[in-house]
Amino acid sequence: MSERKVLNKYYPPDFDPSKIPKLKLPKDRQYVVRLMAPFNMRCKTCGEYIYKGKKFNARKETVQNEQYLGLPIFRFYIKCTRCLAEITFKTDPENTDYAMEHGATRNFQAEKLIEEEEKKIQREREEEELNNPMKVLENRTRDSKMEMEVLENLQELKELNQRQAAVDFESMLEQYKELEKRQRQKEQEEDERETKEMLERALVKRLRDSDSDSDQEEEKRKEQQNKHAAERPTDILTTDISTDSKVPSSTGVKRQKVESWERSVGGMGGKSTLGSLVVRKKPVATNTAQQPGARSLTDATASKPAKICAPTTASSSQTAPAQNSSSLSLLGAYSDSDDSNSD
Repeated sequence: MSERKVLNKYYPPDFDPSKIPKLKLPKDRQYVVRLMAPFNMRCKTCGEYIYKGKKFNARKETVQNEQYLGLPIFRFYIKCTRCLAEITFKTDPENTDYAMEHGATRNFQAEKLIEEEEKKIQREREEEELNNPMKVLENRTRDSKMEMEVLENLQELKELNQRQAAVDFESMLEQYKELEKRQRQKEQEEDERETKEMLERALVKRLRDSDSDSDQEEEKRKEQQNKHAAERPTDILTTDISTDSKVPSSTGVKRQKVESWERSVGGMGGKSTLGSLVVRKKPVATNTAQQPGARSLTDATASKPAKICAPTTASSSQTAPAQNSSSLSLLGAYSDSDDSNSD
C-alpha cells in the first residue's frame, strides 16, 4: 500500500532524457474547462437570459496574433442552455474585464458604454490638438469659461442657502445646553419638594400618634383617679346629697350605710344636723312655760329619721326653737331620741 504514495521514482543509470521524443501540439489547441458566466447576457437566437455565475463546460483557446503587453488573450466557447447556440467571449486585460464577441448581447453595460464614448472623445481631442495649436488655445479658453460659470453657480447656490436657512450651530448647541441645564434644575427642585412633603407627612403623622397616645394616657389617668376616689372608705362620711343622687345603682350599699349613720348621729359633713344636737350654753334665761312646746318639738325631730335629700331650710326651722330652749330641755330630748331608736 505504501508503494503508491512515493514521490521519487527509479531512474536507471543509462537514462537519457534527450532521447525522449517531444510531443508536438497545435498552437490553436482547445481545452475543456469548467467556468462560470462572467456577466449577464441574452442569447440572440432564442432570447434566453443567462445570468452571471451560471456554470458551463466551456472550450478554451489562445487567440492568435493578439496580446496586451505580452499577456495572451483567451477565447471561451459556451452553448445556450435553451437552444444550444454557440456563444463566444474573450478576456480583456486592458480593462480587467471580459469582452463579448458573438452569439449574445451583454446586459447592464450602459455605464461601460458611456465611459468608452468619453474615452473616444478625449482621444480624438488629443489627436486634434497635436496637429492644430490654435485648437489648443480655443479648448483652453472654453474650459476656463466653463469653470468660471460653474464656480459662479456654486456661489449663487451657497448664498441662496444662507438666506433661506441662516443656521448658527454654536448658538444651537448653547441653547441645547441651556435647555438641558434647566431640565436638570427642574428635576432637582421636584425631587427636593417631594422629599420635603414626605418628611412633613411623616412628622404630622408622628405628632398625631403622640397626641392620641397622650390623650389616651390622660383619659386612663382620669379614670384611675375617679376609680380610686370612689373606692375610698371615708366617702361614706363626706358624701353630699347631690353627689349621692348622681351615683348609679351599684352604690346602693353606701346609701344604706349613710342612712343608718344619719338615723343615729346624722351626717358628719352637714352643719345643720350637728347644730341641732349640740348647742353652746347661753346665760340668757328662758321661761319654763315654753319647755313643753320645745320638748314636743325635739321629740318630733328625733322620732323622724334624718334624710339626705331634705333641704337645709327645714333643718334651720327646726333648730330655731331648740336654740331658744334651755340646755336641760335639750338633754332630755337627746335622751328621748336614744330611747326611741333603741325601741
